[in-house]
Amino acid sequence: MSNELNLEKYVPAAGGVTMFTTSWCGYCRNLKRLMDQKGVAYTEVNIEEVEGTAEIVESFNNGNQTVPTLIFPDGTAATNPRIEEVVERVGA
Repeated sequence: MSNELNLEKYVPAAGGVTMFTTSWCGYCRNLKRLMDQKGVAYTEVNIEEVEGTAEIVESFNNGNQTVPTLIFPDGTAATNPRIEEVVERVGA
């Protein structure tokens, strides 16, 4: 399964997240602003621009391209999480 191989590339280091977004997503902009305020490190990946990433998002969301989808250092994901969950899960 190529998605699993691709996923490995996006699992972040401890203390940060990988955030799958689109350019038009208001929820994404809001969560980025909150993560900036809380000091959460993140790498943003636009699923409309990076080949193969929409499929990764779909694999976590029952076939839907729902963003923001975040991947945590343990390889798990959350879709449109509250900032409190993000902070707790990365230990920021």
